[in-house]
Amino acid sequence: MNPGPTIRVQAQDFDLQAEIDALAKGRRDIGAVVTFTGLCRDEQGSLTALELEHYPGMAEAEMRRIADLAIERFSLMGLAAIHRFGKIRPGENIVLVIAAAPHRQAAFDGASFMMDYLKTSAPFWKKEHLADGSSGDWVAAKDADDRAREKWRT
Repeated sequence: MNPGPTIRVQAQDFDLQAEIDALAKGRRDIGAVVTFTGLCRDEQGSLTALELEHYPGMAEAEMRRIADLAIERFSLMGLAAIHRFGKIRPGENIVLVIAAAPHRQAAFDGASFMMDYLKTSAPFWKKEHLADGSSGDWVAAKDADDRAREKWRT
């Protein structure tokens, strides 16, 4: 039984275990659950927050489209994708992807596929807020993210 993906864009933090339970608790047909949690990082020690913006309605629709593709392609039995918006401090959660499948490889691949496409296709933008009180630049897309997505096209 696959009730369809859980897709949310929200300001508040998420609870990893509660989300896993909502997807898989009591299910005897699931053999693997893979999770990915993306955190806000501060590589140079100068970041106070990332401000994440999204295109409401369109972000959720694109996330659902990607999730539906992942479910079909990897025969997932469940998938959840939660993306936060607003000011996120270093060390705080930004994104959660959970994939459930009968076997581990499908769950790993489904989660990876979802995240690779989410990074490159969903309308989210990040702006840095720096410790000196200034606003940094909008974070540019990375070529590595595009290359990661391209591996799924074959």
